[in-house]
Amino acid sequence: MQTQKIVPFLWFDNNAEEAMNFYASIFQDSKILKITRNGPDGPGTPGTALVGTLEIAGQTFMVLNGGPLFKFTEAVSFLVNCEKQEEVDELWKKLTAGGGEPGRCGWLKDKFGLSWQIVPTILPKLLSDNDPRKAGRAMKAMLQMTKIDIAGLQRAYEQE
Repeated sequence: MQTQKIVPFLWFDNNAEEAMNFYASIFQDSKILKITRNGPDGPGTPGTALVGTLEIAGQTFMVLNGGPLFKFTEAVSFLVNCEKQEEVDELWKKLTAGGGEPGRCGWLKDKFGLSWQIVPTILPKLLSDNDPRKAGRAMKAMLQMTKIDIAGLQRAYEQE
């Protein structure tokens, strides 16, 4: 197995293991690969997770229980490409559950404050159409949406 060259490293206050279980329950083909627990000499409570490795859809992530010093911001997000509306709806519901916050244009924050973009794969195709009127109508429709609605995008795109 080849080591992934770039691995996102996520800093949590004291709930990294909860976050790993949350993400592994949401995304297919996901699993917790390893958890290194604090020993008797710390830095955290013995037995609690210190660092962990998680795989989501083939992408490796590392997590750390680093304390309250740093928080997530919208400056970094994870974009999830979705083929169908059902996948958009399911991920949106699961990622906003338990205190997550819907955002605009397909963005949301999960209950840990991590930002996600739930994006239908058709969106970039519509927005980059050679016909600027069609692309513009799709953009205008998308800018009015919270969770992206594929049928709504297509209706706007196809209008005359």
